[in-house]
Amino acid sequence: MTYTVAVRALCEFTAKQGDLDQRFTPSPSAQEGIAGHAAVQARRGAGYRSEVALEGGWGDLQVRGRADGYDPDQNLVEEIKTYRGKFASIPDNHRHLHWAQVRVYGHLLCRQLGLDRIHLALVYYEIGSGQETVLRETQDAPALAALFAGLCERFSDWARSEAAHRAKRDSSLAALRFPHADFRPGQRQLAENVYRANASGRCLLAQAPTGIGKTVGSLFPALKALPEQGLDKLFFLAAKTPGRRLALDAAASLGAGRTIALRVLELSARDKACEHPDKACQGESCPLARGFYDRLPAARAAAAQAAATTLLDREALRALALAHDVCPYYLGGEMARWSDMVVGDYNYYFDGGAMLFALAQSNGWRASVLVDEAHNMVARARAMYSVELDRTGLRAARANAPEPVRKALERVGRAWTGVDKDAPAPYQVLPALPGKLLDALQSATSTVNDFLAEFPGPLDPELQRFYFDALGFIRLAESFGDHSLCDLARAGVRDSTISIRNVVPAPFLAPRFAGAHSATLFSATLGPWHYFCDLLGMPPDTAWADVASPFSASQLEVHVATGISTRYQQRAASLVPIADLIARQYLAREGNYLAFFSSFDYLEQVLAQLAARHPQVPAWRQERRMSEAERAGFLARFVPGGRGVGFAVLGGSFGEGIDLPGERLIGAFVATLGLPQVNPVNEQLRERMGAMFGAGYDYTYLYPGMQKVVQAAGRVIRTETDHGVVWLIDDRFARAEVRALLPAWWDVDNRPAGSTIAT
Repeated sequence: MTYTVAVRALCEFTAKQGDLDQRFTPSPSAQEGIAGHAAVQARRGAGYRSEVALEGGWGDLQVRGRADGYDPDQNLVEEIKTYRGKFASIPDNHRHLHWAQVRVYGHLLCRQLGLDRIHLALVYYEIGSGQETVLRETQDAPALAALFAGLCERFSDWARSEAAHRAKRDSSLAALRFPHADFRPGQRQLAENVYRANASGRCLLAQAPTGIGKTVGSLFPALKALPEQGLDKLFFLAAKTPGRRLALDAAASLGAGRTIALRVLELSARDKACEHPDKACQGESCPLARGFYDRLPAARAAAAQAAATTLLDREALRALALAHDVCPYYLGGEMARWSDMVVGDYNYYFDGGAMLFALAQSNGWRASVLVDEAHNMVARARAMYSVELDRTGLRAARANAPEPVRKALERVGRAWTGVDKDAPAPYQVLPALPGKLLDALQSATSTVNDFLAEFPGPLDPELQRFYFDALGFIRLAESFGDHSLCDLARAGVRDSTISIRNVVPAPFLAPRFAGAHSATLFSATLGPWHYFCDLLGMPPDTAWADVASPFSASQLEVHVATGISTRYQQRAASLVPIADLIARQYLAREGNYLAFFSSFDYLEQVLAQLAARHPQVPAWRQERRMSEAERAGFLARFVPGGRGVGFAVLGGSFGEGIDLPGERLIGAFVATLGLPQVNPVNEQLRERMGAMFGAGYDYTYLYPGMQKVVQAAGRVIRTETDHGVVWLIDDRFARAEVRALLPAWWDVDNRPAGSTIAT
């Protein structure tokens, strides 16, 4: 059975050795790396060949890759590496790996062209200065063939086991059966659409009601498609931890780690996975980084074996890593190469330095991508491609900076002052990127890189924070365009914030969708579809599915309180009517309710009125900055037979992603349209949305707000046996354009706030 491996993967598996060393991060971004390769290739002669596809076999192993460049006139193959800082600081074990790669390319070229010998070069390109450092050697074809055979022999046992695992995986997935006796209503429709999208290699936007089992309804057909479409990986991406947990539970219910040979991995954020947050990620500082690559083979083998009987979630991966004295976070990154299903946050595939996307591209993986609660994608993607610099952060970084860095930061401060003088308003969009400030930031980050090369170790926290922000600002400046704006906001005489603010993520995300075999985005609130297609950069042939609700209008009473306005100007007048409405509904039918408000201040004011006027109504509230245990305590009060009203903020922890079926929740009050605050930033966003899509107000305010409303109301009906009531409290809910954004199965009526409530 033939097993195919990328040149880079082969070399990283066999040639990495010694310590884990991340002291030189942040490394160039993927975009900077591509630009750096292009810059080097553009300097070469007319006959120079870029991205030369090469392939060769050894036994049952097939090795594929692309050499960065080949100059036939010099008989020279080049491997280009981009970096930041001083060349002398690149560790020897990094260069050892790079030499292995270029030698494999040299061997494959000798075989392809029938060469007796070849010249090899490692070209190191420093991103900041554009300077090249070139290391050369000449190798005979027999020596390169022997080196290639040695690497393949070291990899062959693993390749055979991986090929056997792939065959077993595909066989078990082909026989996979749905884990329940039947699909829930609506669940089958979702599953069929996901399956068709994977079968046709298209992307899909699927709007499906809450409570139908979207996680397993999307995961099952995607897994069935893996063997049928010859797919390598399935990436399940979620916005929050509960969504990732649901995916892991769904995989377990389908038999992962038991009846189906499916390796399932959960990726955690570095700060949550790190065992020694006070130490740098390099062998001289962290014991789990020291000798990491020497101990990795045993840890990797153990993890692959364990994945046959258990899910490699955060806890299981941590236990394995510590048993082999390696870093859990970087063991997770390694196992992403050898797992079939990877569960993680959106950023692992969609942000600028996304690990899963980079691995898929470099290894040629055919991957299916599932994106849960995808209504969050617009806001999350905007944040991924936005950055801000704060003047107070600059001062804090400068306060404890070493002397050469401090001087560089002072130059940043002087350039910043120039921007401040040219932009005196409290808030304004800058006409262009501040060129002098960018130059000063580039110089300052280079100075920090040089300092780290001389004195490796953790930076002062404030300096490190500003350093990362500055690098992010520089990177986004390189891709600045109509999809973003650069603005300055002032807070007092000395303090200002300069931001590159992404408003349309489409140019950044479109290559991510194009790089997937299929990508399915699903949520209860994905309408209107053109809003998401426009802002996320979905392909033109993206399919749209609006899954019919399994619920009937008789299950949910939906009332609009037409006599109340929750607009800011009328908010004080709304407090007593809302408190009275909540009390009347509760006393007419006692049970558990959720009441959602636009802010903590509004929540507190209505709660105070409820306590004063209706002390017999039990109530509890969402606190600001609740811990995980406090959030669990809030939800623990929603028990069958319970009584009371939980007050929460719309769009917060309790407005989506929680499941309170049956008597655990029988009603909800939504005292806001959820519209984002009208402020200078959002008004600029509205102008840009209007200019680009002709729908400034809808794209900026109405659609995002109503998505939160429908999500919150969707907490009430979770199963086909649930019954409940929803009060939409604001006269604007009676407007046709607002009603059009509510679920079609709702039967909404208008009621004055003081009308009689049926029991």
